[in-house]
Amino acid sequence: MLMDIQEILRYLPHRYPFLLVDRVLALKPEQSLLAIKNVTVNEAFFTGHFPVKPVMPGVLILEALAQAAAILAYQCIEKPQDSLFYLGAIDNARFKRVVVPGDQLQLKIEIQKRRARVWKFSATAWVDDELACSADMTCAEGKVES
Repeated sequence: MLMDIQEILRYLPHRYPFLLVDRVLALKPEQSLLAIKNVTVNEAFFTGHFPVKPVMPGVLILEALAQAAAILAYQCIEKPQDSLFYLGAIDNARFKRVVVPGDQLQLKIEIQKRRARVWKFSATAWVDDELACSADMTCAEGKVES
């Protein structure tokens, strides 16, 4: 399954400048997802992090992974328009490589466990064949209140 940005916008509530997933390349509902984030020099955060040597903040790499995990979770529920996923925990986060403008982050998500409205994911971010970040994430499904 392939999702372009228009399809992603139907699932994620995030918008510029905080939408950090550009495309979904592969999706196996109830199992895994592969998405990408194209890192460009025009990203707002690069003006301050760091002006001399732009580096994508680790917390935003984790956010990109969390957004990719949410897309996978939305694909597994009956009424995605009625739900909102909240990040509950990040465990075992490790940063192995600096991410800079021009890189393409490959966001790999695997469901480890799902119990009622709580999801546990294994998440990794890659640049080419090099691991940039890994983490275990927990998300909780909430209902959208009108």
